[in-house]
Amino acid sequence: MTVAKTLMNYLKERGVVYEMVEHPHTATSMETAHAAHLPAHQIAKAVVLKDSAGYVLGVVPANHQLEIEWVNEVLGRSLEMAEEKEFAALFTDCEVGAVPALGEAYGIQVVWDDELIYTSDVYIEAGDHEHLIWLERRDFRKLMEGLPHSIISKDDEVGCWKY
Repeated sequence: MTVAKTLMNYLKERGVVYEMVEHPHTATSMETAHAAHLPAHQIAKAVVLKDSAGYVLGVVPANHQLEIEWVNEVLGRSLEMAEEKEFAALFTDCEVGAVPALGEAYGIQVVWDDELIYTSDVYIEAGDHEHLIWLERRDFRKLMEGLPHSIISKDDEVGCWKY
């Protein structure tokens, strides 16, 4: 697998140019940063949350920890972490655990962290554990335009690789 078909179509429809970055198989976003030789703050990690109203995708830098309480304040909801088995059916063309940070492609509400505004390049999961999609900042911002954003995470200093 490379780029999930849903994701590829979404980017094409929006006229976004992207490049693929291949890396050895990884299980976490921090491992991905290390394997791909990228700064962790440039990888946009997707965290799936849920409540009675449905799912929300929180998008934060890989070296950050999403703060659910902060997301709840921003959105006025009572979200909690969703388990992979609960939301796997939403991402049918993705491998389990390789959720792309573009929830709108899958019809899922997104809230993103302001920290991602400051990075020149953004990398997102392509839908498997061996590929990333590289986006220029302007294209990432274009894709996130109009979506709720705020400071929704804090730096997770445990296990961070610094470049």
